[in-house]
Amino acid sequence: MSEPGAPPVIENPILNGPFSEPTRHFRVDDLGITPEVVESRRVSSYFMPIAQPRRMGKQLRLETEWTRDRLKENKRVNRIRQRVGQWRQGGYVGVTQTTARLLEYWTNPGREKKLFFCQIEAVETAIYITEVAKKYGDAWIDNELREENDPYNRGLPRLALKMATGSGKTVVMAMLIAWQALNKQEHRQDARFSDAFLLVTPAYRYTSRRWPTLTTTTVTMPS
Repeated sequence: MSEPGAPPVIENPILNGPFSEPTRHFRVDDLGITPEVVESRRVSSYFMPIAQPRRMGKQLRLETEWTRDRLKENKRVNRIRQRVGQWRQGGYVGVTQTTARLLEYWTNPGREKKLFFCQIEAVETAIYITEVAKKYGDAWIDNELREENDPYNRGLPRLALKMATGSGKTVVMAMLIAWQALNKQEHRQDARFSDAFLLVTPAYRYTSRRWPTLTTTTVTMPS
């Protein structure tokens, strides 16, 4: 049992499985996270930290509280998530034959190494924005992303997929490369796809260890 004013003790913090869309989350109130379970997926949001500086010897430590009044919704992300979800439920319409085969392969419930839902959703989002959105009344996604990019990198729009540590980002990178490269092989004149990729890694040790593998990798269509 938690002491008064202390964060609540949640005996079992795991509410959802890794292979399906989350359906439950813990409620956040004016005091912070609570043990109360809400029967729905948590909307994408972020905390606005208003740091209170405290002196610790010669260093300055910043502390903040993760309370509801500092919780801000990612409205654009949630709108895109909703549209991607509807597209998923509708059977992935509007994509190339190559993309359709990849999605079928990745989402096959009988595959030996099942992918996490977050991995599938990340790739789905990139595919939807690239191949589908403009066809089905969602050109606003590309327009808004380009408007956000223009002040910083006009002419070279960038799209980031934010994923948690341990959620399998390297696998998602490989999936994106496969999707782009195989489509480019089939549709050489389609500017939506590329067969050239730049990989940026944070450590020399990782780069020197993986580089021989990366330079000899061949992307093939799943049978």
